[in-house]
Formats: sequence, C-alpha cells, structure tokens
Amino acid sequence: MPLKACRDFCRRFGIGHRAGADLLRLLDSEAKHGSPRQRAAMEALRAEAARGTALADGMNQNSHFFPPLLRSMVKVGEATGRLERTLLKLADHYEQQVRLKNDFVRAITWPSIQLILGIGVISLLIWIMGNVTPSAGGEMMDLLGLGLRGSSGVLVFWAYIAGFFAIVLAAITAFQKNIGGVQNTIPLLYKIPVIGNAIQTITLSRFTWTLALALDAGLNPIAAIKLALDATDSDYYRSGAEDAENNIRAGGTLTDALQATSLFPDEFLTQVGVAEISGTDSETIDYVARDYDERAKAAMKTISGVATGVVWLGVAGAILFVIFRIVMSIAGVYNEALQGI
Repeated sequence: MPLKACRDFCRRFGIGHRAGADLLRLLDSEAKHGSPRQRAAMEALRAEAARGTALADGMNQNSHFFPPLLRSMVKVGEATGRLERTLLKLADHYEQQVRLKNDFVRAITWPSIQLILGIGVISLLIWIMGNVTPSAGGEMMDLLGLGLRGSSGVLVFWAYIAGFFAIVLAAITAFQKNIGGVQNTIPLLYKIPVIGNAIQTITLSRFTWTLALALDAGLNPIAAIKLALDATDSDYYRSGAEDAENNIRAGGTLTDALQATSLFPDEFLTQVGVAEISGTDSETIDYVARDYDERAKAAMKTISGVATGVVWLGVAGAILFVIFRIVMSIAGVYNEALQGI
C-alpha cells in the first residue's frame, strides 16, 4: 500500500470512526478509492468485517498489501478502544513520510532530466558518426574516441549506462535486504561526513515517530520498542529488540532499554533521558519525535543536496569529457596536417 494511500486511508477512516460512522459503510466508501488493487483489498476487508472479523485480523489476511506498521497500530487501537486517535496519529506519521519523499524527488528531478539529456546528446553524436558520410568519403572521425558508431554503437553505449545503474540498484537492494549481513556496516555509514549524520537522523525520526504512536495507543514498552525498531526497516536495528526487552524486564527505564541496545547515539539517549524525567513514556517520546521530525526535514534537504550535486557532477563530467575528446581529436588532425610543413 503506497504511503499516500496509507495516509489518506488513515485520515478518512479515523475521521469517520470518530464521527460514529458504521464500520461497514466506511469500508464500502474506502472500496471506491485508489487503485484496482487497493479497491480489491478494501472489498476483501469489508467482507471479513461483515463476518465479524476484527479490522486488524482482516488486514493480516491481506498482509502482502497492508504494511506491518498499519496492521500493528490498528490492532493496538482496537484493543485499547482508541482506534480513531491511533489512525489520525498514524495519518500524521505517513504525511511526514510522504513530505520527505516528495522533497527529495523535487530536488533531484531537474538534475536527473539534465543527465538524461546529456546521455541523449552523446547518443545522437554516436549515431551521427556512424550514419553521416564525409564529403571526402570514408567514415567520420571518432570524436569521442570510444570506438562506438551508428545504431549499434548507441545500443552498446546504452548497455554500459544500464549496467552502471544496475550495479547501483543491486547494491541498494542488497543493503535493504541485508544480504550477507551488509547492514552491519551501518555504523561506518554514519561516519561519512555530512550524509552519514543525515541518514542517521532520518532513521531516528522514523523510530521515534513509531515509538510515540505505539506508546500513545497504549502498547506496552517492550512491544512498542520492538515495533519501532522494526519500523526502521533495518535488521541492524531489529537486533536490539531482545536487549531492550531484557533491560525493561529487569526494571530499567525507557532510556535504559534504548541504551542497552547499543544502537543509539549519546545525544539521542540524553534527550530521551532528560524528557523522561518530566513526563510519562508517551509524552517523553512524543516530544523527542517532534524534535527529530524537524531534524529529519533538514537532513532530507542535506541528502537531496548531495544527490543533486552527484547528478550535476555526472552531467558536468560527461559534458567536459565530450568537449575534451572533440578538442583532442581536432588538435590531432591539425598536428598531422602540419607535420609536412
């Protein structure tokens, strides 16, 4: 279920539930929104609800569509009688995720278009070199020095580009799926200047948002921390769930439990500890979540700036390479012409 669909569903359903609307009528309305897949999922959910199945249980039967966080929070909301409040808070969480994603996409859209145009210009030049015959006959000079000409040369050039992006995509996928335990390198990733701290801030923002939601909905600290660690979508963070649980069962506070995981920076733990003195667990983490929400916005701008810079460098590098090769090719022709003088 896409982020925007999650946001809109939680908002509509939360408002409707708070107004006292009938559950089945709400689900009938939801079955009219979104993609065909979403409408089918809502129709199946409505059918389960008509049989007396709890909303969370109905979602679990379609777990490949409804995300884990939504299913978990709906279950907590139903169990505590605070479903509408939980859904509206969850809508705010998804709104933040949508906003961060949109900010990033907007920042890299224009540089990406320029990169595509640059690839198109080079492709056109390769095609011209293979299909345009000089007046003196023969082939055109290989201005790029790549040995690529004509339509076949363009296809080879595109294959190189596709191979590069395939490698990048494979690396990202391997990291997301933690293939070979690659996520254990996350502490090293956080040490990268500028971008490392930004990535860590966004991860902590997602963690604190989820933890605040879970505690506010009435989930016990052990289950809340486990859910929040899972929301980071990282096996590196999930590995701390057992240590946090053992600490709480031994009488530790929320801060103690998070410190026992050895996953969180001292600044974050200090902030949680200071806030914990003055309020309940839910109030504590809600305060920290709001602070990290603001930090995440700045962090996303940093990452967007870095990504934009990388794309710009790619475009500039391609342009400079083409200019350099053309100049060197022309200079070589003049040198050959002047050798006999």
